[in-house]
Amino acid sequence: MLNDQDPNTVLATITASPGRRILGIGSLWILSLMVIYVAIVQPPELGWQLFLFVLGGGSIWIAELMRRATAVTLELTREELRDSMGVVLARIDEVTGLDRGMFAFKPSNGFLLRLDNKKPRAWRPGLWWSLGSRIGIGGMTPAHEAKFMAEIIANLLAERGID
Repeated sequence: MLNDQDPNTVLATITASPGRRILGIGSLWILSLMVIYVAIVQPPELGWQLFLFVLGGGSIWIAELMRRATAVTLELTREELRDSMGVVLARIDEVTGLDRGMFAFKPSNGFLLRLDNKKPRAWRPGLWWSLGSRIGIGGMTPAHEAKFMAEIIANLLAERGID
């Protein structure tokens, strides 16, 4: 598969697991509805009531962000890691390292890419985040898909002489 020199050939993909999507988004919706319900049915002092409404609204907002983020697929080519909407997370020639160990600061079921330059901060809940020169891939993703993509990235880095 890595012998294919076409730079647009997709070598690996990661898609959010449907079960994890339902559980994660559903949990946030249940949390938000419970908090708003408490704020309406048993209203505490006005300050706390406003806090509960803001917390409930924030949970709904994050659930919607998560729903949109996990609807896309991450695609790896010989040249870049991108999502199915065309957003480029990182070019392969920018990657200087890959962390996938148990104690790495990475998302669940995922891995961490170290880059040679800083990227703008970004967060797609349940799929990936970018902070400085690091990109975390994973969250609601199946472990086998993330592991396969990490192995291919490791092979691409080894071709460049990077461990």
